[in-house]
Amino acid sequence: MDITLEAQPFDLAFHPSSPLVASGLITGRVQLFKFDEELSHAEGLWNVDAHTESCRSLRFGEDGRYILTASPDCSILATNVETGQSIARLSNAHNAAINRLINLTECTIASGDDDGTIKVWDTRQNRCCSSFSPHEDYISDLEFVPSTSQLLGVSGDGTLSLCNLRSNKVDAHSEFSEDELLSVALVKDGRKVICGSQEGVLLLYSWPHFKDCSDRFVGHPKSVETIVKFDEDTIMTGSSDGLIRLISILPNKMVGVIGEHADFPIERLALNSDKSILGSASHDHNVKLWDIKYLLEEDKLEHEGESPKAKESSDDEEMDGKSQRMKRGEHKAKRARKSASAAGFFDDLL
Repeated sequence: MDITLEAQPFDLAFHPSSPLVASGLITGRVQLFKFDEELSHAEGLWNVDAHTESCRSLRFGEDGRYILTASPDCSILATNVETGQSIARLSNAHNAAINRLINLTECTIASGDDDGTIKVWDTRQNRCCSSFSPHEDYISDLEFVPSTSQLLGVSGDGTLSLCNLRSNKVDAHSEFSEDELLSVALVKDGRKVICGSQEGVLLLYSWPHFKDCSDRFVGHPKSVETIVKFDEDTIMTGSSDGLIRLISILPNKMVGVIGEHADFPIERLALNSDKSILGSASHDHNVKLWDIKYLLEEDKLEHEGESPKAKESSDDEEMDGKSQRMKRGEHKAKRARKSASAAGFFDDLL
């Protein structure tokens, strides 16, 4: 199902328990949609101006009670899901444009900015509880490791970092990979970290040896902008060539193509809570919802010892005719610094 937006989306997220999907746009607006179980219809619930600049990152918080958004305007905003009304805004959460936002626990989130700074926020005590500066360029993606209370970060400076939320220290920092790292996922029961790069190579790091990658998987013709983990052995990638691929990890293999946005770069992927629906946001001004229940059925058959029906696709066919357009967007723009201190979370109530 295609959901046509009024402008290019930067991020999307599914509600944790309801058939709702939200998207943050380049205009700074946030749109919320309700979709039916058959993915035949989507209804727009509200459309609000959340930020004065683009909405780069978006997540549901407090079990879906509100939507958290982050922007180059350096603010983090909480918006009520039911009404679309602003609950509270932290106007100067970072001194640079905020690029990523993720949930950690029920009462903590993390944000990353264009200067390479990562901050952890306690939403109940209304304060920034940790701050790390492991990178020299924008934070492109973050991944939380609940079992160890550590935070993986990748950056446009071509490095991977591991921040310890208990000791407030950087536990590990990789060597320069000679390419921008754009996306990250933890697989193989925490033994492998997968990073997507600007050149389309997937870099595999073995936990906890992060100095250099242990393996490289070449196969994407263009940048790997986004990664979501389907299970411990499988990831889904969104590339600037417009294709969504299903990838097996160790053995490294392109299993097939889930869908595409024609020649338009894919900005972000997201899975709903039961992994039956995949959402993709692209430069074609669309959010697409893909029914992937068949993958869950094949996975069940595989575990029962039967052969899955996953379709193989030729890599040559996938890449044929795809344009050379690459997305760098605001990341290549001049970083606008704003000097202000973030004393606490949601201090400036609206």
